[in-house]
Amino acid sequence: MRALGDKAAARRLAAEIGVPVLTGYDGTDQADAKLLREARRIGFPVLVKPSAGGGGKGMHVLERAKDFDEVVARARREAMGAFGDDRLVLERYLPRPRHVEVQLLGDVHGNVVHLGERECSLQRRHQKVIEESPSPVVDAPLRARLGEAAIALAKKAGYTSAGTAEFLLADDGSFYFLELNARLQVEHPVTELVTGRDLVADQLRIAAGEPLGFGQRDVTLTGHAFEARLYAEDPWHDFVPATGEVADTRWPAGDGTRIDRGIATGDVVGTRYDPLLAKLISFGPDRATALDHLVQVVDKTSVLGVTTNRGFLAWLATGDDVRGGKMWTTFIDERWPEIAAAAPEVPEQAWSAAASALAQTTPTAAGAPPPGFRLNSAPRLRITLGGELRSMPVPAARTGLPWIGASDGSVLLDIGGRSVRAALAEPPTVEAALRGATHEGATAETITAPMPGTVIAVRVKEGDDVEAGQVLIVLEAMKMENTVPAPTAGRVERVLVIAGQQVQRGETLVELD
Repeated sequence: MRALGDKAAARRLAAEIGVPVLTGYDGTDQADAKLLREARRIGFPVLVKPSAGGGGKGMHVLERAKDFDEVVARARREAMGAFGDDRLVLERYLPRPRHVEVQLLGDVHGNVVHLGERECSLQRRHQKVIEESPSPVVDAPLRARLGEAAIALAKKAGYTSAGTAEFLLADDGSFYFLELNARLQVEHPVTELVTGRDLVADQLRIAAGEPLGFGQRDVTLTGHAFEARLYAEDPWHDFVPATGEVADTRWPAGDGTRIDRGIATGDVVGTRYDPLLAKLISFGPDRATALDHLVQVVDKTSVLGVTTNRGFLAWLATGDDVRGGKMWTTFIDERWPEIAAAAPEVPEQAWSAAASALAQTTPTAAGAPPPGFRLNSAPRLRITLGGELRSMPVPAARTGLPWIGASDGSVLLDIGGRSVRAALAEPPTVEAALRGATHEGATAETITAPMPGTVIAVRVKEGDDVEAGQVLIVLEAMKMENTVPAPTAGRVERVLVIAGQQVQRGETLVELD
C-alpha cells in the first residue's frame, strides 16, 4: 500500500524496474517555485494530480505558466479536502490517449495474476463514465505486455489483494504507467463477467491467508461486458451536480443484466458524497451484442425525483464512434458540448406526456367532467413545465415517458434522465398580469447558483468591472470545485454570498448591472 497506493512512490517504483512512465516530477519539494520550474522543464501542457487518493479528484491540466497559481491552488485544495494530503505530481500531458487498466490479484504467498484489461477512455474530468472488458484495441500480444508490466509492479512491491494498474495507451501501441489503485475498482463487475471470477470473494480468501488457487494460464476471457455509471448530475447544464429526494426507481432485469445500485425510493441525494447512484452492467457473447444490450438497460432504467445522466449515457452508447471502438480520454469533452447546446430544454414529447399524466392523476368529483373538459372540443389542460406554460390537448393514449404523481397534485417526469415537474397552471388573473408588468423594467443580470453547495471563494466585490467568462464565485459540491462565470461583461452591483456559506440551486449569488 505504501509503495503503490501513493502516485509519486508508484511512479518511482515503475521507473526503477523499467515500466514506462511519462516525463514528470514526483519529488518531495512541493514549493510553488520548484513545481513551476519542473512544469517548464516538462513542457506545457502539464497534468497536475494529487499524489494521494484517486478517482480523478484534484486532477487538472495546466495549459500555460500564467495559469500556474490558479490551477495548483485549486488542485491542492481539492486534494486536501478529498484525501487530507495536498502533495502534487506533475506529468507530461498526452493528448487524446486511451485509458486502459489491468486487474490484478496477489496473495500472501507471492502469487500474482492479471485478469485482463478494461477500457476506460470514456471519462469526464478524469471520472470514468462507461467501461468495458476487454478493450476493443488490445490484442493478445499487447495484453501480455500490459499484464507483465502490471505483475512486475505488484511483485516488486509485494502487493496482495485486488489492485488495478492503470496505463495510458498511445495510437502506436506504446503505453505509460499512471498509477496503481490499491483497492477494488468501481468497474470490477465487467472483469467478473468476462472471467467468471468473484473478486470480492477472492479478496476475502486472500485476506484469510489462502493461496489464489489458480495461475495465469487458467485465466480466460469469454464474451464482452460494459458498465455505465448512472450519476446524479445534469449533462445539459455542464454536468452540475443534482440533488433531491428519490421519488421512484425502475431497474431492468434479465439475462445479461446486472444492476449495482446504492439508492432506493425515499433516499435523499445531497452534496456531501460522490454523485454515483448505480452501475448499469451488460454482458454478451461479443462486443456488439453487449453494447446493444447496454442501450436497452439504460433505456429501461429510471430515477424519478433526481436528474441523472441517463440520456447522456444513451447518447454515448448509440454513437457511431463508440460503437466502432473509436474513443479517447477527451472524447466527451470534445463532442458533448455541441450536443447539449442543441438539445431543447423540454422536448415536445414531454408536453404530451405531462398532459397525459396530469389527466390521469387529477381527481374529479363523482359525475363531474374529466380534467380539461371543453364543450364540443377535445379536452385541454393549462400546464407549467420547465418554467413554461402551455395549453395542451390531452392525448387519447398514454405516453411512454416514466412518471409518478406527487402528493401536491403535480407529476414528476423522467425526460432522458432529467427530472422535471409538471403541474396544472393556476387560472389567469388580473393580479398575475400586474405582477408580471411590474418586473418588466428590471435590468440587473442575476447570477444564480447552478447547484447546491458551499461557497469556496468570492472573486469579485461590488463596483468591480468584469469580463464575460470571468470567474465570479467558486462552489464546492460533491467533493469537486465548480466555477460560476459572468455570462456577459458588466459591473458588479451586489454580491450576496460570502465564503463558507451554503447555497441552494437557483439562489442568487451576484447581480451585474
